[in-house]
Amino acid sequence: MTNGQEESGRGDLPQNDAAESEPAPDIAFSLLNDDAPASGADEAADGILRRIVDELNTAAPNEWQRLYAEFAITVSTETAQAVYSIDDTEVAVAVPKSALRVVREHREIAAGSNSSGSSAAPWWRMLVHATSDGSVDVDYDYGDHPFPDSQLFPPAAYRADLETYPRERLPVWLAAYIGHADRQSRSPQQAAIAARADRRAAVWATVAEHEFPSFPVMWARWATIAAGFVATGSELGPRMLPALGWFESSRRSGSTLYALPDGRAVLSGGVWDAPTLDATYNDGNDMPKFFAGAPEWVADPVLNPRIGMGLMSFCYWWESGRWYRGESPPASECAAALPGVWSADTVADILARVVSSQPSKAQLLAASTLVSAAEVGVVTRETILNAFGHNSSLDIDGALFQFRMAGLVTAVPETMPKQLAIARVRQYILGLGLDTTGYALGGLVADRLSCGWMVSVPGPRGEIAGRPAIFYIADDGVLERPSSSVPPVQFVDEFEKRFQHRQRSEV
Repeated sequence: MTNGQEESGRGDLPQNDAAESEPAPDIAFSLLNDDAPASGADEAADGILRRIVDELNTAAPNEWQRLYAEFAITVSTETAQAVYSIDDTEVAVAVPKSALRVVREHREIAAGSNSSGSSAAPWWRMLVHATSDGSVDVDYDYGDHPFPDSQLFPPAAYRADLETYPRERLPVWLAAYIGHADRQSRSPQQAAIAARADRRAAVWATVAEHEFPSFPVMWARWATIAAGFVATGSELGPRMLPALGWFESSRRSGSTLYALPDGRAVLSGGVWDAPTLDATYNDGNDMPKFFAGAPEWVADPVLNPRIGMGLMSFCYWWESGRWYRGESPPASECAAALPGVWSADTVADILARVVSSQPSKAQLLAASTLVSAAEVGVVTRETILNAFGHNSSLDIDGALFQFRMAGLVTAVPETMPKQLAIARVRQYILGLGLDTTGYALGGLVADRLSCGWMVSVPGPRGEIAGRPAIFYIADDGVLERPSSSVPPVQFVDEFEKRFQHRQRSEV
């Protein structure tokens, strides 16, 4: 599970400790990408590159110092942008159409015949870095990583390009982008139909024993790692939302963990270079049956957004105390897409490194205590402070919020102030429109109980609209109005028991 632990943030976690009249420069080109045009086309390509820079110079502002230009091209579509720097100012300039024509010519040369006589696969994006003193660097993008949204064309544009310039293999993300055809989508309606069909055909899910931690433990560890990253102010690492844990690694893999009613859960996501997806999109293999035997509640709303791009590579679901899967790979092949939830020691180590790059035994022990508290749902602010220390640079409130979103904070309400108790009762009376004729709401009085306040309305008969003018409000904000048939002593006893029960239930 080493890869998954590294992806979780062990290495990423922050620690505390010329003017237009001037002649064109004699340009020296430096090709940054090893996959530059074939050697047979180098001389022609270099000449074209000089022409590209010449055309860009016709649009350059006076006294420019640096240029960064990007071109995205297919046989049917193109886009370009150029930004010039003058001191600390950046100026965006429209790329001349003449430059685009030369760029397209360059791409055609790059796709010229290679030594075997077959057509080469040209680049899809070209990036030009130039300085006014004549230095130019050129980089070619063949799609190893997703293109920026502003330079990503509709799938049809890449299909047309592939008809002109066939390629043996495509990057998995691009192959999925142009060919996923919603094959991974599973709407609630589709899920219900598929679940019934699986039952009729006796298609059962596989029990994934001893692969992932149990869902409650995974949920707690996920939240704890999230708290550690938030405490440091890092934009990396997992995060918690109500009923959702999500994670995106720095290497483009990621996953989501949805908590569902009745103790159920769905874990799904994608590993960036999953072999099964490569085989599906590039070799024509069948898409794995990720949902074989899945219940009807495993559907799009609780699945990782990668399904919409055809890039989900695993799906597990938790039911009746077990993890299940269809044709998903084992957990070891999903590790790169998950935070380091594999063991309590892994999580404790991540937390301890928030405090120090070489944590002491005491710091590791405090971190382990926080992990244990999270796993049983009794995290407090004090537990977090003990683990992270009273370091003013750490966001303790943000860390606590992650635990709150996960429902792992011990519910120990503070004593409600007397004036707040009176104000809440007054708002309650006015909100219900109770008849207060003859009673002065400004004269409400409150007497302290063990877990809240008894607030009464003084008056000649001690009643509002014929009922006892006594209200009880607990420290957690629950307000109750007793029936006249229940003796006050009995009601107070039951009121306190209900408060204690609520606290135990929330823990």
